[in-house]
Amino acid sequence: MSDTPNKRKYPRARVPKSALVVWKNGSQKTVSPVENLALGGIFIRTKNPVTVGTMLQVVFNTPQGEVRVRAIVRNVQPGEGMGVAIVSMEQEDRGRLDRWLKQLTIHEQPPPTC
Repeated sequence: MSDTPNKRKYPRARVPKSALVVWKNGSQKTVSPVENLALGGIFIRTKNPVTVGTMLQVVFNTPQGEVRVRAIVRNVQPGEGMGVAIVSMEQEDRGRLDRWLKQLTIHEQPPPTC
């Protein structure tokens, strides 16, 4: 167990296995699965992650509608994927993402014990 405190500002939620994002770096456009996400960032599964510090445009669908964000690559796991921090998004997109995250976290809760 680590003695370092959790540096995450927002809790992560696991997304359905079918969740995909479209991410764009310059003229390169790629569709990849998502492992988890939060209001502050996303872990994108990709065999070919881009380098740390790269700015991305990211688009994904939620049950509430499309969400578009600008993000920066914060860490890379070669052959596995990349963790990206959300830099900016429109207020409407933030609302849609927040509502979806609340739905996902409700479904992650273990059933109450009697």
